[in-house]
Amino acid sequence: MARQLEEQIVGRFPVGKRLRVLDVGMGRGVQALRLARAGHQVTGVEQDAASISAAREAFAGEPEGIRERMRIIEGQAGDTGVHFLPGSFDVVLCHGVLMDDVDEPDALLAGVARMLAPGGMLSLLVRNGDAAAMRAGLSGDWAGALAAFCPPTTSYGLKRLTSTLAGIGAPLHTWYGVRVFTDTAADDAVLPDDLDAVLAVEDRAGRTDPYRGVAALLHLCGVRG
Repeated sequence: MARQLEEQIVGRFPVGKRLRVLDVGMGRGVQALRLARAGHQVTGVEQDAASISAAREAFAGEPEGIRERMRIIEGQAGDTGVHFLPGSFDVVLCHGVLMDDVDEPDALLAGVARMLAPGGMLSLLVRNGDAAAMRAGLSGDWAGALAAFCPPTTSYGLKRLTSTLAGIGAPLHTWYGVRVFTDTAADDAVLPDDLDAVLAVEDRAGRTDPYRGVAALLHLCGVRG
């Protein structure tokens, strides 16, 4: 996903431009730190105290110039309008926020999109509602796979997301699949010796039909007109 995000940023904004980035649901700050290291001004919003603590610890080990480009605000993803004026950011990340149960997810996305300046880009990472049965099926959980064929009405597939992004003023520009072949790997799995080859295959599959359509996650980039 980091490769996909970098590809879109490089293709959309002038080389060397210091972007204003908002990371909604920052988590442990992995993407935020990556972008700050690239020279951008990054603001993270996160409500989980443990994640904030982990992010602060990671940032503390960085050079002063990078730390100065980082800011963390403790708050909920739906409260962006409380903290920022509309149009305040060039890039807004909303990665994984909609993977949890969220009240009125479309309204949350609309609020996040309002933070984009004209021409700004929204990077959205969600579970792929079009392929909800894949993980359970590949793991041999047949009951779980059958249940997943009837996903909740709050789940997002590509068609619904395309409509939602158009409706909130950030129409879909491009999309990728994430975790096409590796979704069943255990969270604590030892990294393979051929990790570069794994990443190359996942990168290729994530941008190639029909593989990207059955990925565990969808990474969509919308652009504010």
